[in-house]
Amino acid sequence: MRPKGPVVVLLIQGFLIIEIVTGLATAQWMPLFVAATTLALTLLPHRFARFFGLELPHSVLTAIVAFLFATLFLGEVENFYERFWWWDLLLHFFSALSIAAMAFLMIFMLFEGDRYAAPPSALAVLSGAVALAIGALWEIFEYGMDQLFGMNMQKSGLDDTMTDLMIDLAGAALGALSGYLFLKGRQFGGMGGIMAEFVALNRSWYRKLRKRVE
Repeated sequence: MRPKGPVVVLLIQGFLIIEIVTGLATAQWMPLFVAATTLALTLLPHRFARFFGLELPHSVLTAIVAFLFATLFLGEVENFYERFWWWDLLLHFFSALSIAAMAFLMIFMLFEGDRYAAPPSALAVLSGAVALAIGALWEIFEYGMDQLFGMNMQKSGLDDTMTDLMIDLAGAALGALSGYLFLKGRQFGGMGGIMAEFVALNRSWYRKLRKRVE
């Protein structure tokens, strides 16, 4: 029997609850708001997946929750974006890699796992393009927030935007490559195992997938 949730996820959520209580007790409203928002967002992936009849591997759920925690709470409350120059780049890279890998699985799902109707190379290109497009939309969002609300999300402007997009491209390429190698029966770090677990948990969506990649 699978546990109710990954240990790391439960620890992060428990920490956020403590931060909310602390914020209420000390009237620290900004940390309280960020902690509450982060906690609410960590509850969504599992429910969102179940709404569509999907089951998320614990590794995927942990990665999503850890990313939200790193982006919102550590980035904004603990000021990691200012303390570590590479923090934003690291998050861009891993978000693009993860989005490309999940896009690969989602697009492949549309073909019910039929590798002949959806060649691995075509799926890799499409999934990489999806991840890069989402990265570009995020940069547009940052620009809009800066223009409308006087924020400084783009920092140095064009240099920051182009650096983020290049990091997104690198992450998207590796995520797409991991999907390509998965369908070729090869491994790319631990990504192949995660993809295989996702397919196994959602076997009804991949009815035409041959057993060799299970």
